[in-house]
Amino acid sequence: MYMQMNIQTNVEIRSLVDLPKLKSLMENLNMKINMSKLAREMGVDRRTIRKYIEGFTRKTAREKGSKIDEYYSVIAALLSVESKQVFYYKRVLWQYLTDNHGLDCSQSAFRAYITRKPEFEAYFGSGQRLPSPQSAVRFETAPGKQAQLDWKESISYETKEGEKVEVNVAVLLLSHSRFRAFHLSVSKSQSILLSFLTEAFEAFGGVPKEILTDNMKTVMDEARTEYGAGKVNAKFAQFAGDFGFTVRPCIAGRPRTKGKVEAQMKLLDEIHAYQGQLSLEELHQYVQKLCNRINQSFHQGTGKVPILALEKEKNLLRPLPAESIRDSYRIRYTHVKVNSSNMISYKSNQYSVPAGYQGMKVGLHVYDNHLYVYCNTKLLTHHPISQAKLNYTEEHYRDNLKRSVPSYPNIDDLAKKNLQAIGGAYK
Repeated sequence: MYMQMNIQTNVEIRSLVDLPKLKSLMENLNMKINMSKLAREMGVDRRTIRKYIEGFTRKTAREKGSKIDEYYSVIAALLSVESKQVFYYKRVLWQYLTDNHGLDCSQSAFRAYITRKPEFEAYFGSGQRLPSPQSAVRFETAPGKQAQLDWKESISYETKEGEKVEVNVAVLLLSHSRFRAFHLSVSKSQSILLSFLTEAFEAFGGVPKEILTDNMKTVMDEARTEYGAGKVNAKFAQFAGDFGFTVRPCIAGRPRTKGKVEAQMKLLDEIHAYQGQLSLEELHQYVQKLCNRINQSFHQGTGKVPILALEKEKNLLRPLPAESIRDSYRIRYTHVKVNSSNMISYKSNQYSVPAGYQGMKVGLHVYDNHLYVYCNTKLLTHHPISQAKLNYTEEHYRDNLKRSVPSYPNIDDLAKKNLQAIGGAYK
């Protein structure tokens, strides 16, 4: 498993109306604003800078043509019935146009533009919407205390090669700073979850005191209810003990308890804007790019930029365990080449793959004392890790033998005899 987080700390002020955000940010950092420098760089009087920092807004100007009009045909194409791409929210469409078509306007201006166009507004208003969640009491968490864990599950995605896959995104969010880590995966196995958490803690620079989670099977053997505390899975309990955090499951049926991480799920709907546009590897890179963008953006609820808030919170996180402990939970993912015998090598031993992959590069996952071999998202085969030099499955060997001697009268018997001989010679 790869997890790459290239983090930048630049905060861009595009216009005078962005200055109130700068004020809130600098107050959180206990820093003063250099108004003279801002005035020189923006080409305005210092008094104008002060006025906008204090919340001044200009009166509404007379109506005129919108610069978004030049994107009308692009928007129409993206929202047409022919398009594979799906935009659940106006915000997602705005972000897509900003990233890929050079749109330069505020999100609020874009939303207002879409609302003024009945043909576009109908796209967002015609579908069935989920009812609004019941109100919940808002609370904030002390720095270093808590992280919230969840999955964005079963996302149907069509790659640019036309392959239809189902992917999942794991999310771990620090409750105080709102700094988060994402990981795209075709599986939600416990080994993948533990590997993701290991790398997320490393990205955070420490471990929170508790993890708030729902009653997912990879964490809980028995769900927590109003009448019982539930039972944490033994392997996950060992992982929690090794890293020094407490597992805190929500009461079943109350997802709002971990509302901070639940709010991230809408942001991940941006994936649908790229239906048919990316390969699986490119989608993985896009999810990391999305994660970095959110971590560098001004958070309306806290008035902070998560990546900057993390710098303060990480000092209150618990230290990471020894690297040997972290490595024991980390999934090794490599690319290997299938040799002419239709086998791949791992630690000097060879393992068979289905016929027809000679010369190709395939992905190799190693976890739970098994090898898992993938071609793109397709699981080709898996083998228990063995000390034998050659490790065939009968089906793989038989299919390869059919290709080598297609006219042999009894391939099945020949395959069994050869495998018995190979097994005796190379154990």
